[in-house]
Amino acid sequence: MPDVTEAVESNLIITRVLDAPRGLVWKAFSQGEHLARWWGPKGFTWVSGTLDFRPGGRFHYCMRGDDGYELWGKFEYREIEEPSRIAWLNSFSDPEGGTIRAPFMADFPLRVLNVMTFREDGDRTLLRLQSAPLDATGAEWAVFKGMHASMQQGFGGTFDQLDTVLAELQSR
Repeated sequence: MPDVTEAVESNLIITRVLDAPRGLVWKAFSQGEHLARWWGPKGFTWVSGTLDFRPGGRFHYCMRGDDGYELWGKFEYREIEEPSRIAWLNSFSDPEGGTIRAPFMADFPLRVLNVMTFREDGDRTLLRLQSAPLDATGAEWAVFKGMHASMQQGFGGTFDQLDTVLAELQSR
């Protein structure tokens, strides 16, 4: 495991300003019918999922890539402070909900702790995501740090999809 300074520098931090009020953004994160419409990388289609949005609950989902490959993942919610903060463990999963290694890289961390904050900014919302591996080896920390650019791009695409859903919800 890296020392404290190296660990802090290895954290992934992403911010995004959304053109929607915080209450609506919170709904998009906390209600399954909305989450299913935007969560995941571009190029993947929602297959199925279950959401138990509470501390100790989980979000278990499956998405399918354009090539037909199915990708399972899960969130295990640790803390929820409506409407300002969500902390969860993120991992890849099997269909039964077990935690598995990332299918694309053996040394990607098994579990990643994410803390998302939601700050009001008039009619807009400032999201701040901070992510770091949990109980990771030095090799896993190195892979995580080396993938920051890829993860920034991936979250960018995911948040683009969130923007679209929020715009649709506001137009209703």
